[in-house]
Order: sequence, then C-alpha cells, then structure tokens
Amino acid sequence: MLLATFPVGQLQCNCSIIVCPETKEAAVIDPGGDPQEIIDRCEKEGYKIKYLLHTHAHFDHIAGARAVKEKTGAKICLHKEDEWLYNNLNKQGMMFGFRFDEPVPIDHYLQDEEELKVGNVKAKVIFTPGHTPGSSCFSMQEKDSVLFAGDTLFHGSIGRTDLWGGSFEQIIKSIKGRLFELDDSTEVIAGHGPNTSIWNERRENPFVAE
Repeated sequence: MLLATFPVGQLQCNCSIIVCPETKEAAVIDPGGDPQEIIDRCEKEGYKIKYLLHTHAHFDHIAGARAVKEKTGAKICLHKEDEWLYNNLNKQGMMFGFRFDEPVPIDHYLQDEEELKVGNVKAKVIFTPGHTPGSSCFSMQEKDSVLFAGDTLFHGSIGRTDLWGGSFEQIIKSIKGRLFELDDSTEVIAGHGPNTSIWNERRENPFVAE
C-alpha cells in the first residue's frame, strides 16, 4: 500500500491518499478542502480515485468532496448516521464564517465491519460514534497496521463532543471498546495534528489511558 497524508482546508484536516501499487487504484480519506491539490497529486502519479472515504461529516472533512467527485467520478462514502450533518454543510460553514457549494448525494453508506477494496488493498470500517453519531475509522492491515482515526482519537487527546450529536460517553466507549482492540503497533493517523500509535494512546492519553 502506498500512502500520502497532508493537511487541507481552512482547519488543516489531515487528508490521506491510499493506493494499491499494482493497480494504481486509490481512495482519498477526508477530502476536507483544497480539492485541486488532491486531484493534481493523483493525476501526476496516474492514480484512479475509486472512493472518497469520510470519517465523519464535519465541514472540514467533507468540503472538498464535491469537486473531487465531479472531476474523477469517485464514490462518496459516509455512515448514514452523519447524513444530516453532511446535508447541512453550508449551515456548519456559516457558524465559522465559511461558505461552500451544496454537497452532492452520498453514493455509499458505510457499514460497521465492511471491507472496501481499493485494488488489492482492503480498508475495514470501524464504527466509532461519539465525536459525531456516524463517526467511523478505517483500518488497513497490510504489511503494517494503520488506522485512520478521523477526529475520534488524537495524539494525547480525543475528539470534542460538544458539537451537534456529540457524546463523551460514546466516544470513550468507541475508543476503549473498538480502537484499543487493535494491535499496539498500529500507527494512528489522526484527523488533525501528528500521528501516534495505539500503544502510546493506551498508556499516555489522559482521557482513555488504561
């Protein structure tokens, strides 16, 4: 699996591109802004974007999805519990002084435990409500274990739960009951900020350390 992660948009969401090296098929995780940069990176390398995978529907994680889909035909994927947030993209943006184009319809509703194939690479969905009702993470079990955690788990912190649909009790349950079941060696790519690991967060994160 090939992987590139870089910040996009006004709030510097970590956007990731995962690629099957054999087929050049790709998925973009959290295209939250700067859609032309995402498109250019893939076109330069000859990648064909199959999926736009969203960990949740806050504006800083979905704002670039429409433009990338319209250019590439990729399928927009999101858990159904966050569809109401997705459809209120502009209302979310207005709260922070931003305006966006209306979102296009979701193509595929993510299901807990389903596996999405990107060429010969598989991304497993882990449903982790708490930051939002439909928050999900994506687990890649290739040569190394990688988790795309969105805003559920950060280096030394967790996602905020004081926004629409957030629940502190649920996010703690999701982290301890789902994410901490992964191997300690799993690299965690968070929705913002630096990478971490399950080992580190299990032992050092003040919100959920065991």
